[in-house]
Amino acid sequence: MNNKGLLIDITKCIGCKACEEACRTQNNLPVSNGNDLSDKRYTIVHDYNGVYVRKMCRHCVNPACVSVCPVGALYKTKEGAVLYDASKCIGCRYCMVACPFRIPRYEWGSAVSPRVRKCILCYELVKNGQQTACAEVCPTEATRFGEREELIRYAHSSIQKEPKKYINYVYGENEVGGTSVLYLSNIPFNKLGIDYGFRSDVPHDPLPAYTWKVLS
Repeated sequence: MNNKGLLIDITKCIGCKACEEACRTQNNLPVSNGNDLSDKRYTIVHDYNGVYVRKMCRHCVNPACVSVCPVGALYKTKEGAVLYDASKCIGCRYCMVACPFRIPRYEWGSAVSPRVRKCILCYELVKNGQQTACAEVCPTEATRFGEREELIRYAHSSIQKEPKKYINYVYGENEVGGTSVLYLSNIPFNKLGIDYGFRSDVPHDPLPAYTWKVLS
């Protein structure tokens, strides 16, 4: 599997929110206010006491949202993105419950065929050999695009080169079987917590393994 992904280095983010604007433009989204993800905002940069933390879909290697969808509306691509087919969706919102990072959002304000909304890792760009819009515009390389395995090697190399700058952990390398959006930080991830999209209590096994145990 040619699994692409992103490495987000919290220490390099300057809070310019160019990634938010690039995401909005790429996905033809309206201007949206608020302090969290929504059906009109697929990524957001939070200010954590002067440190900027970006939140978005993690595009899990083995996604729980895909495993619980009874109609195949959510699916994993060979490029790494987790995509959504609105024409198949029955609105059960199991995906929202299953996501360990609380990412998918529902179009509660739409009375006609409401959809589940989230980042799609700029699939059309990535499929054609380009990088994601957010990585393209990031002025400090706080968002880095590439092959997942290469990003993991780069992250560990960064930690080894500057051990006083980073905590010795790459978030997403092992959580729930691994995610395609990875993080480097100078702040322990358990301090950032679930509101920023981090959990310290998730297993390293893919969550669909638990789904099938329950269903069987």
